[in-house]
Amino acid sequence: MCDTFVALSDATADGSVILGKNSDREPNEAQPIVRLAAAEHAAGAQLRATYISLDQARHTHAVLLSKPYWIWGAEMGVNDAGVAIGNEAVFTRAKPESEPGLLGMDLLRLALERADDAEAAVSVITTLLARHGQAGKAGHTADLHYDNSYLIADAASAFVLETVGRDWVTTRVSGSRSISNALTIRDDFDAASPGLQDATDIAGAHSDFLYTRFSDAKARQCRTTDALARAAGAVTVPEAMALLRDHGEAGRAPSWTPASGLFGQTVCAHAGFGPVRVSQSTGAMVAHLRPEGSTVWLTGTSATCLSAFAPVWLDSGLPDLEPAPGRFYDTFSLWWRHEDLHRAVLVDYADRAPVVQRAIAEFEAELTARVAQQTAGGAAGTTERAALTADAFTRARQLTDRLLGEVTHRPVRQRRPRLYARAWDRFDQAARRPATS
Repeated sequence: MCDTFVALSDATADGSVILGKNSDREPNEAQPIVRLAAAEHAAGAQLRATYISLDQARHTHAVLLSKPYWIWGAEMGVNDAGVAIGNEAVFTRAKPESEPGLLGMDLLRLALERADDAEAAVSVITTLLARHGQAGKAGHTADLHYDNSYLIADAASAFVLETVGRDWVTTRVSGSRSISNALTIRDDFDAASPGLQDATDIAGAHSDFLYTRFSDAKARQCRTTDALARAAGAVTVPEAMALLRDHGEAGRAPSWTPASGLFGQTVCAHAGFGPVRVSQSTGAMVAHLRPEGSTVWLTGTSATCLSAFAPVWLDSGLPDLEPAPGRFYDTFSLWWRHEDLHRAVLVDYADRAPVVQRAIAEFEAELTARVAQQTAGGAAGTTERAALTADAFTRARQLTDRLLGEVTHRPVRQRRPRLYARAWDRFDQAARRPATS
């Protein structure tokens, strides 16, 4: 489950476009950050997506992606033309494809690699969807299949694109907009595939009720929509980060913990016990899109409420973040190292999380000030931006290590409920990770 939102120039404080997304997937589904350079390809070249091969484009843009380690495509990303996309799983009544096709994440990456602006990205996805369909196991360990919706933005515009099998419908965004794990477009669309052109209630007629209901999509979309409306004309990058860390009204209480409840999910998603709360925010992105260039803030780690965002620019690249995380626990990769901190906090969230969150707030305040200073008037060059990114990731690792020591030495004041603790013990076992005490 995921949440994606966008605020256009009339909704932000500085006239930019800001797109944010939490990628919610299985708790052990590591999500590395990847930068791929622009490239020229020979006529007739092929590429291999997650399950199928297809024709390669002659030119592909440089892209910055946050992606599940095992999937060719990505959950979210930005290209060097300033196009940003986040996708959502949606559950529909479309007839399943008989053979694997493209995953929704594959379509997202293909659009970023091939599109010069947001409108072109819509065209890339809808064209490839009609040609190849969307099909295949999209779960890490679960046999999960779904259709997809997308929020697609550039520095001037944004679109919501929702799909039902190979059919699709799209609408242009004005002001701000958010999407979650449900179809939202009814009859207020700007364009549609032939199979949906005459529809009068797309969301009502094509949604799968059970999966949509238990995803808690409506509540989460209402939460992000209301927050964007309250901040209309004043949305900033730090406020977008804060929204991705939202735990609802109940989450404002000092005693709140993600161990509460067997049902329900918040924008900052936390896995728990039972068949419903199986998703965790495993990565997050805030894309700050401006005509003069885009700054992309990424965590590269799980649990947005306990993660620090670092700034990245397409032209200055990423520092060496190797080793890339995989299916099983390791002590060196950025994603799994942070899991040590994340899972230690879950032992007594109400007491330990504020320690982490205060440190992250100070770290990010310093970073946003440095970014604002370096990007003012386009003064900073690629060398300076690359150094800032490298320093941010290095210090984020150091912060993780320091905070891990601090929280594990705190006495446990309120132990986790037995079933919740058992669920996380099982997640640890599946990842071959030492059990969290």
